[in-house]
Amino acid sequence: MTKQTLSFQAEVAQLLHLVTHSLYSNKEIFLRELVSNASDACDKLRFEAINDNALYESDTELKIKVTFDTDAKTLTITDNGIGMSEAEAVEHLGTIAKSGTKDFMSKLSGDQKANASQQGQLIGQFGVGFYSGFIVADKISVESRRAGLTPAEGVRWVSGGAGNFEVEAMERAERGTSVTLHLRDDALEYASAWKLKSIISKYSDHISLPILMEKEEWKDGELINPSDESGGRQPGGMVKTGEWETVNKANAIWARAKKDITADEYTEFYKQISQDQDAPLAYTHNRVEGSTEYTQLLYIPGKAPFDLFNREKSAGVKLYVKRVFIMDDADNLMPTYLRFVKGVVDSSDLPLNVSRELLQESRDVKAIREGCTKRVLGMLEDLAKHDKLPAPATEEATETAESVTDVQTAEEKAETEANVGKYTKFYKEFGAVLKEGLGEDFGNKDRIAKLLRFASTTSDAASVSFADYKARMKEGQESIYYITADSLAAAKNSPQLEVFKKKGIEVLLMTDRVDEWALNYLYEFDDTPLQSVAKGAVDLGKLQDDAEKKAAEEAAETFKPLLAKLKEALKDKAEDVRVTTRLVDSPACLVVQDHGMSTQLARMLKQAGQAAPETKPVLEVNAEHPLVKKLEGSVHFNDLAHILFDQALLAEGGLPEDPAAYVKRVNALLV
Repeated sequence: MTKQTLSFQAEVAQLLHLVTHSLYSNKEIFLRELVSNASDACDKLRFEAINDNALYESDTELKIKVTFDTDAKTLTITDNGIGMSEAEAVEHLGTIAKSGTKDFMSKLSGDQKANASQQGQLIGQFGVGFYSGFIVADKISVESRRAGLTPAEGVRWVSGGAGNFEVEAMERAERGTSVTLHLRDDALEYASAWKLKSIISKYSDHISLPILMEKEEWKDGELINPSDESGGRQPGGMVKTGEWETVNKANAIWARAKKDITADEYTEFYKQISQDQDAPLAYTHNRVEGSTEYTQLLYIPGKAPFDLFNREKSAGVKLYVKRVFIMDDADNLMPTYLRFVKGVVDSSDLPLNVSRELLQESRDVKAIREGCTKRVLGMLEDLAKHDKLPAPATEEATETAESVTDVQTAEEKAETEANVGKYTKFYKEFGAVLKEGLGEDFGNKDRIAKLLRFASTTSDAASVSFADYKARMKEGQESIYYITADSLAAAKNSPQLEVFKKKGIEVLLMTDRVDEWALNYLYEFDDTPLQSVAKGAVDLGKLQDDAEKKAAEEAAETFKPLLAKLKEALKDKAEDVRVTTRLVDSPACLVVQDHGMSTQLARMLKQAGQAAPETKPVLEVNAEHPLVKKLEGSVHFNDLAHILFDQALLAEGGLPEDPAAYVKRVNALLV
């Protein structure tokens, strides 16, 4: 074949413009593509050699070499894979989006095809990936020889990325392909061992073939005047030693069988992708097959990052397509409330040039997202199940527990013991974020509710689940009672708990900022309604005897004139004033209507600079308290009424609208 100049397919010029300016926003992606193509070529040789071992010629060790020449401004990626003939070079490199892998896969039949898919080895769309080299190069030279052809049947392909390319025959002793990029002046950073190694580590660590680079060592500069050592030296620098080293780990951990991977290997991979020095709390590794095929390797960290509550920050798992790295933080693959999850999703169905916009619209992505969500929730359920081992209370229970333990395998016992306390640790770090799922993930709302933990009037630790609470509800109790507050101390000492403490009714204490919002989406748990003790009138139902109900009704009737007077005095602050049934020791408290916004949530919205509806609370007064009794006939009625309201506001963590006026009133009464 003599040297000839051929024209690209008509659309190539448009493609080159797209690739170099739009398709790849990160220039270093070109190396990922070319290394993937080289790996693809080696995989093709491996499969073709199953039926024709002679294709290996005298070189059976498949590998990829990356070399650079700083002086010549070149970067070369060489593989000893299947290579190309002259016709294949023209076809694959001169035609837009020509997929060598796709053609190769279509030629495989039956068991061969199944085996190839199983291995997950055939990656890359050869055409577009190759053209990405023009992001950093003003000329690309390709030298290749197909396995099985003679050395004289090599081919050289050269193009400047414009409207045409040159092809000519050449002598090439080695099979395979060398792609040489003639770097632009603004891309000379890619002729650096450190830069290339960092890119390979980031994008191609999982490539199963060794990626080799020449070792370098520091060499001092030579004397300017050899006869005079004090005369100075030329600048020193790094020089190549002629020895080769593997610069990638040469395996994709998620593509391997779980039985072949140790716990230490899983942990090391987690540390690599998360930049976390500590081991994860848990991980799950699965291959999902069906209408959508993908592999997931997901981790739950042991510690929350400092910016966990920044919902605008990009977060998510790493996305690979057929083991080719696509993007970090693919947030479409994981719901926002699980933004703490780290890991990898490798899809067999998504295109290599998928963008974040395409991810939002893809049905495959929706299926992957749902699958990953269920898998993470399953991990958390397992951690919660083994979080603590209850101590048997009786000899009979001890015997039962021992008999159950006896049937466990050694592996199951070890797993149970290893998980003790892990969910408590997880919930301390990520519980507040998990609660966001109540409002974001309606389909999994019940599963999320079962995972939530709270402090209560019987436990300061956030260890009480809704199921725990239900199991010890008093006979006749019809609701799960809770209170929200800014802190545990404020919740525990809230006046609104007084009647519940008196009757020994447990109340959940919710102190995360997200609680008030999240519980707007959870009205019941396991058919038992949730009731805030700070909303609406207290109705304890069967827990309140007839005498108590009658006394409350009589007090309300007796106090009608005083209530009317209080309501008039506080008309600018309180929506209503009524006699309470929830107070025992305190004179008054503030509540809101059943479906109203709590004063706590209104305060949080204002602190965050958001608009909150202007609502007035209801003031409930304790008719038996001396301060309330003192109101009747007092010459300081108006001041006492406002003090009563402001003290109720202070008791729940709020501040008087006019602190100076409050202090003035209190001082006047003290004097």
